[in-house]
Amino acid sequence: TLPFCLYVLMKGTLLPVSVKAKLISLSVLIMCGNLLVIISIVYFKQLHTPTNYLILSLAVADLLVGVLVLPFSIILIVSTCWYLQDLLCSVKFSFDMLLCSCSILNLCCISVDRFYAVCQPLRYRIKINVRVVGLMILVTWTVSAIIGIVVTFWAPKQGQNSRRCDVFQTKSSTIVGAFFAFYIPAIVIVTIYLKILMVAQKQERSILNTSKSGATVSKMEKKATKTLALVMGVFLMSWTPFFLCVTIHPLIDYTIPSHVIQTFKWLGWSNSMLNPCVYAFFYSWFRSAFRMIITGKIFQGDLSNSKLF
Repeated sequence: TLPFCLYVLMKGTLLPVSVKAKLISLSVLIMCGNLLVIISIVYFKQLHTPTNYLILSLAVADLLVGVLVLPFSIILIVSTCWYLQDLLCSVKFSFDMLLCSCSILNLCCISVDRFYAVCQPLRYRIKINVRVVGLMILVTWTVSAIIGIVVTFWAPKQGQNSRRCDVFQTKSSTIVGAFFAFYIPAIVIVTIYLKILMVAQKQERSILNTSKSGATVSKMEKKATKTLALVMGVFLMSWTPFFLCVTIHPLIDYTIPSHVIQTFKWLGWSNSMLNPCVYAFFYSWFRSAFRMIITGKIFQGDLSNSKLF
């Protein structure tokens, strides 16, 4: 049946070719952007730092969203093949919840790392080391796996005559899934970044009052502040519409059209494409690493010890 489903995806679907091309393009962009981040951190030894290990974990989760979740979702959306409906839906939503939750929780861990780096710089190297980061990554993937498994098997069976593949069909699964996968991490991220912004502003005023180079430092602080605002804004704009939608959906007797929920879901998935831009492309050392990878210089000799910054 799987080869037939793939054939249906390519030859006869419910979506226009232009729409399919956009969906496939999003998957490809997610894979390419996150592969650059992964190769950079793994290959260049100068990037072997606790903070970059968190970014690596985020990139792996986002890469798997592009490799597993999106292609499988495209098949389920546009295909007329429903021989294994219950199994396909369960597997798809298990990967979906696991990887999307992992991506969001990784963002939460990165915000904690940035909190100590900005607000407690003298204690940063003691509080955030390789062992602590490894534990954070382990907890992130474990919690994400639990969320994915519990929410998937908590949802009721779709039924043989149903052509829908909605995981949030009960109020309890909706509340539990959204609460642990989004609302708690979102509250943590917003709270931490607001605290970081307040500390950064205090540091800026202090430096302006005591340093002759205050103007230069002020520009750096403003740039860092804008970056933090961008991080928080992209995250909230990507995921808030979907999780608000699926939370309200069962409370209003499932009257929200499925295509609206699906559109918001794709917006949330696009966060996996934007994360490499926000967290990696912003930094000059990542841009240098990307240039070496794209131009093929890493294949011309051992550049793993190259000085990127």
